[in-house]
Amino acid sequence: MNFLSTAALALAMSTDAFAAAVGKGTALQKPRWAEALRTGAIFGVIEALTPLAGWALGLAAVNTVKAWDHWIAFVLLGGLGIHMVLAGLKQELPEAAEDKPNRHSFMRLALTGFATSIDAMAVGVGLAFVDVDILPVAAAIGLATFVMVTLGVMLGRVLGTVVGKRAEILGGVVLFAIGATILYEHLTAL
Repeated sequence: MNFLSTAALALAMSTDAFAAAVGKGTALQKPRWAEALRTGAIFGVIEALTPLAGWALGLAAVNTVKAWDHWIAFVLLGGLGIHMVLAGLKQELPEAAEDKPNRHSFMRLALTGFATSIDAMAVGVGLAFVDVDILPVAAAIGLATFVMVTLGVMLGRVLGTVVGKRAEILGGVVLFAIGATILYEHLTAL
């Protein structure tokens, strides 16, 4: 793969993580750059590891991963999205800004990062069939995701002040929509 195709692939793999990060940023109380960088690092590392895992699965698992990746992504993203919507609905209506958390738990970020990187695992499996050095590709995907997620969290900060009380609901809807889109794209491509 040349530089341009690697960069395009890395950008494509980071877009769903970016959308999820905007939702994560809206659910926080004025996220700072340190939290945005932390979130970007968690997503970026996971997004870089999944194509490597897909590569390792190789020929033996290509049909299994390809056949189920959209369902796995939908269940994980949809489940996290529904959880966020329900948590947002449970909050009292006059939500004060100080009621929002300052950071998300590592586990919540890791699960969201994994859910948005299932497609990168499938790409890794696909790249196992061609003569491509997977390490630079995985590094590019991880770096692009780190940058996009960091910026997404900070964009979520701006949107959070505009959206106000129901930021977590918005984030949950975004996650569910990403999962549904992945599922729809895969089912209609059959």
